[in-house]
Amino acid sequence: MALKQWLLSSFVASTCFVSIAAAGPIENYSPVTAERLKNPEPGNWMHYRRTYDGHGYSPLDQINTSNVKNLVPVWTFSTGVVEGHEAPPIINNGVMFIATPMGQVIALNAKTGDEYWRYKRQLPDDLFQLHPTNRGVGLWQDKLYLATTDDHLVALDAKTGKVVWDTKVQDYKKGQYLTLMPLVVDGKVIVGGSGGEFGVRGYIVAYDANTGKELWRTFTIPGEGEPGNETWKGDDWKTGGAPAWMTGTYDVDTRTIYWGTGNAAPWPGETHPGDNLYSTSVLALDPDSGKMKSYFQYHQNDSWDWDEVDAPMLIDLQRDGRTIKSLIHPGRNAIFWVLERKPEGIKYVAGWPFVYTDVWKSIDPSGKPIPDPAHKPGIGKRVEFCPSLWGGKDWPSAAYSQNTKLVYVPANENFCGGFTGEKVPLVAGQLWLGTKPEDIGLTPRPGATHFGELQAWDPATGKKVWSHNFPKSHLFGSVTATAGDLILVGGTNDRMFRAFHAKTGELLWEQKTNSGIMGMPIAYEVDGTQYIAVQSGWGVDAQRIQDALVGKVPGLENNVPQGGVVWVFAVKK
Repeated sequence: MALKQWLLSSFVASTCFVSIAAAGPIENYSPVTAERLKNPEPGNWMHYRRTYDGHGYSPLDQINTSNVKNLVPVWTFSTGVVEGHEAPPIINNGVMFIATPMGQVIALNAKTGDEYWRYKRQLPDDLFQLHPTNRGVGLWQDKLYLATTDDHLVALDAKTGKVVWDTKVQDYKKGQYLTLMPLVVDGKVIVGGSGGEFGVRGYIVAYDANTGKELWRTFTIPGEGEPGNETWKGDDWKTGGAPAWMTGTYDVDTRTIYWGTGNAAPWPGETHPGDNLYSTSVLALDPDSGKMKSYFQYHQNDSWDWDEVDAPMLIDLQRDGRTIKSLIHPGRNAIFWVLERKPEGIKYVAGWPFVYTDVWKSIDPSGKPIPDPAHKPGIGKRVEFCPSLWGGKDWPSAAYSQNTKLVYVPANENFCGGFTGEKVPLVAGQLWLGTKPEDIGLTPRPGATHFGELQAWDPATGKKVWSHNFPKSHLFGSVTATAGDLILVGGTNDRMFRAFHAKTGELLWEQKTNSGIMGMPIAYEVDGTQYIAVQSGWGVDAQRIQDALVGKVPGLENNVPQGGVVWVFAVKK
């Protein structure tokens, strides 16, 4: 008994000691104002893609093409959980916020890696997480906002990590969940729901940042009597999917939010006849009311599971002798889209395939792609198509360099797939794909010499400027560009984090990490020193693609370890 009491008291004492030594409130926290979100300081990263326009571009150039070869790790931090770590580290004047799978947020000293506090949500025991991940926390004043996989939006005190308010968004038992980083606009916290594979009806919803009160909710599928409802047959709109599960971009000048939407449900188009607005679209919304201003649908009657949820980048593009206020979106449907955002609506400018596809025969003058029926899935027949259901580019974000005027795309080339469509009844809370999961195929194209492809495109001309190919890996990670003419990306199964020359595509530096990198790289600055940071942690769709390729690509093994680690680098002095 004495030994047992000694062990217990020793454990308690050591636990208390670690807690005191490792954690504490943040002193001198910088409140996040509307002006700071509109014009973030160069050394900070406070949005999903650093700025509202979604460029994924850092104006820092202390680390550049001439010295990146001297980049070394300066600290690391283990998150303590597995699965896909997809969030960018969020930086506010020397404080780093890390969001991870399992509803966890960790506040760290961005210079040293020391922990301030940690929040970990108690998720329900009966929660099925189709996508066990999180893509970051939104900031406003002295709070931060976490969207959870059990479909809640939680406000935390940024200094302490304590819960300020907790609002239920919808019902996780019906397949509703949240994985995105909230978009914060003028005191409104805006999120979009996931769950298209469960036959839910997608939505975008705004909450008051101080109270958690719902301010407006816009469904991505129009209801009876609303414009666009006629593009659905019968009651299909009630279960039609079109989830809005990635963070939108925001035009500050026109006060317009641009939000991407996902696939129609279930997958085969025969099960939901019609164009199916507003699935696979970009929506232009008023942030104050949620009212839809305009939209553009990337493809109609989606039958391939080609979500178009990655929000378009807002770029002032010099094209055909004029400045175009453009929306740029390298799509999951393999088309590189150039659109124009005009007062009267979103207009098609140009589109071209950026990877091989056998699905599209052409694009008509209005921007409507014309499919080849032979490669459109249907009921009771197996149909093959290229690219696969993961598309030419899935949710990982492209980047735009304000130096080079190029768009950098994490593409997947030479992947095809297929499935046999079936009509089955919807059961609330259960997967409703319109095919058997074991029937979903992923096949390398005959003669393929590579799969992942980091591409650099000139959106003004439609020309590919350079590409870097990965022979034995897909590319499943977001891209970041910097003013130092660097392109930063992970995304491969060799666990590497890499820096490329933005103008030439030359590989300048690489570092092997603990796991595969799905997370978004960032650049930040503290006390005059620039750092590069990224989360390494393989899982979710990157893992699923890897699983599907084993045995089909010679020499490929399913040996990418999981486990999240934050890596922070600086130039060796």
